Amino acid sequence: MIARQPETVAVVAFDGISPFHLSVPCLVFGEDRDEDRRHRFALSVCAAVPGALRTNAGFAIHVAHGLEILRRAQIIVVPSWFDDTRAAPLELLDALRRAHRRGATIVGLCLGAFVLAEAGLLEGRTATTHWYLAGRFAERYPQVVLQPEVLYVDHGDVLTSAGTAAGIDCCLHLLRMRHGADAANRAARRMVVAPHRQGGQAQYIETPVRAAPERDRLSPVVDWMLQNLQQPHDLDALAQRALMSRRSFTRNFREAMGTTVGQWLLHQRLALAQRLLETTEESIDAVADQAGFGTPASLRQHFAAAMKVSPLAYRRQFRTT
Repeated sequence: MIARQPETVAVVAFDGISPFHLSVPCLVFGEDRDEDRRHRFALSVCAAVPGALRTNAGFAIHVAHGLEILRRAQIIVVPSWFDDTRAAPLELLDALRRAHRRGATIVGLCLGAFVLAEAGLLEGRTATTHWYLAGRFAERYPQVVLQPEVLYVDHGDVLTSAGTAAGIDCCLHLLRMRHGADAANRAARRMVVAPHRQGGQAQYIETPVRAAPERDRLSPVVDWMLQNLQQPHDLDALAQRALMSRRSFTRNFREAMGTTVGQWLLHQRLALAQRLLETTEESIDAVADQAGFGTPASLRQHFAAAMKVSPLAYRRQFRTT
């Protein structure tokens, strides 16, 4: 069997970059390996002006590559941008446009979405960015449909994420779409982060800290739901299990998870269906039953809406790769 060549990933740095933002794609893609300890990705960091670059943490880094590596990269990540959202260099914008035209996947994490929008890659599309500068983004790029409340948005060829930790979620999502749920779960365990937060989950919650008794009652119910995805779940029954009213349960669940009970269940079931399709020979009927969709038709409908491909095509595609 011929070994698959690693996908090339280019991360764009700049003078004054946050070390955390730069580290996110480097941790997810630069340290990822398959079961045989082979790298799935070949990652390089580049800059419009390579050499010594300052960080906003008070130390410098050395970047060996210029923007010429964007000509061959299959995935290009702009991990952040200046807080004053200044214009990007024309050579960077041109390089991103050319890479997109030839089929590269372009990712704008946090304020990196400003650079993608300036390059014209988000016109007429939905996108997100850090909630703090969402107003400025909307004013500057009215042709982009901004979704400031979500963690990340994936259009297949272009992805954007909200700030800070949402960049990890977006990169893990891209790893999951490229190499499957198990690969993303292993990367998440290595980084000690949550393995999957869906893109539509809220990036900012006004009252994220609940009273301890409510938190203690909610957590066991969430664990039980994860262990029993194949069962139908009724809101009243879940609230009763948590010793809460229906209204209190739904409010506390959204505060804790950043999404509704129904949306959370759907994404957990989709993630389980992905794993079953990737790692087992179970029939579509069996996958639908075990993942809690009830019928193959329901699985196909929800899977196609979320993954843009049927369960059978996903299995064939994953086995091929």
